[in-house]
Amino acid sequence: MANRINDKQVKSLLRKGVPGRFAAGNGLYFRVSKEKTGFWILRYTVNNKRREISLGKYGTKPGELSLVEAAALTAKLKADVKKGIDPQAEKKRPSSVKIKTVNELAADWLENDIEKRLKFPDIPRRIYRRELAPCFGELALKRVTPMDIRAAIEKITLSDRPSIANDALGYCKQLFRHGIRLNLISSNPAEAFTVHNAGGIEKSRHRALSIKELKVVFPILRDHSDQFTRDNYLAFSLLLILGVRKGELIAAKWAEIDFDKALWHLPQERSKTGVAITVPLSDFAVSLLEELKIRACDSKYVFPSRRASKRRGYISDDTMNHALAKLFGQKVRPGDPPANILGDAGINHFTIHDLRRTCRTLLADAGVPGHVAERCLNHKLKGVEGIYDRYDYLDERRDALQKITDQLAPIIVPTANVISFRKRA
Repeated sequence: MANRINDKQVKSLLRKGVPGRFAAGNGLYFRVSKEKTGFWILRYTVNNKRREISLGKYGTKPGELSLVEAAALTAKLKADVKKGIDPQAEKKRPSSVKIKTVNELAADWLENDIEKRLKFPDIPRRIYRRELAPCFGELALKRVTPMDIRAAIEKITLSDRPSIANDALGYCKQLFRHGIRLNLISSNPAEAFTVHNAGGIEKSRHRALSIKELKVVFPILRDHSDQFTRDNYLAFSLLLILGVRKGELIAAKWAEIDFDKALWHLPQERSKTGVAITVPLSDFAVSLLEELKIRACDSKYVFPSRRASKRRGYISDDTMNHALAKLFGQKVRPGDPPANILGDAGINHFTIHDLRRTCRTLLADAGVPGHVAERCLNHKLKGVEGIYDRYDYLDERRDALQKITDQLAPIIVPTANVISFRKRA
């Protein structure tokens, strides 16, 4: 057909169902397939090459193109061709158009930057999801302003979480720098802010609990099991008598625990130092784990998630933190703050991470040599000693951890009959 077709002719061609290609003008063609389906084809020349691209199916339904719509799209693409833009090549290239909102940028940042760069990406993922996404996650990238960043950071700061505010600001900067690298935005709305606009300069914590304080804390934890559950209580106790990191403990699997030899084999991929370590277990620690084994109800995790989660099978990193914060009267959810039960009992504020420092302090008070205490906490030895000393100090760590277990077991379980480590080959 030499003449250009109109809409009436397009419908007629489709009814007849005769396969062929029919010119509609400006390089646009209407193609009828053997299945009597109509498609729009654009033919063009770019860089001295003849090219052809399918524009879509003919019709009036969503996703389909009428003659008028196909002609409009053709005009736009032909204008691009004049600028040297090849529609076919653009169609094949990875599309960044999918990244339109901050949430979409964050998903790309977490997958292609954070997860490849950090050994433990859960922290930035959690902070973005809980602290930043609710504030501006659904906004289009170019709509985010420094005022949005300030509002999000101030909200965290006002909740008395300065370290989280600083972390959130740092992740904001990384997130929008990622957007600049992808050429999705030209400026970073978080770049001008510093820690002085967030949580301030952080000071190293020195908080460690004394035996006297622990004798006050543990009865309160037992008496308020509605706020501090039994699983939290057992985890709290294990952190004190083993000195491991919270993240290492809550992600532990039963396959790592050897009950017969009273050992916990912490694998390399879950050790923060990147080095596997075997943690000796006292009979008292084993008894706590045996209770957890019953409570785990056949889960492969020592501390299984109590809610169905596709992300992971063990409890949230914030579970214990929030439970302890409530006992200090801190509001972690909307509503009135709870009573400051621990504060009213004369206990100065402490965090879950302070239990690890408490363990280290108790080891020092018990006369444990520094290098053994450091290995108990799975710290890398520093300097020349760290390079040449590959001995694991397993027997020495057994004795060291038993010393603090002897002090803590009667406080954790008042009727406990403390049993020393069994001698094992």
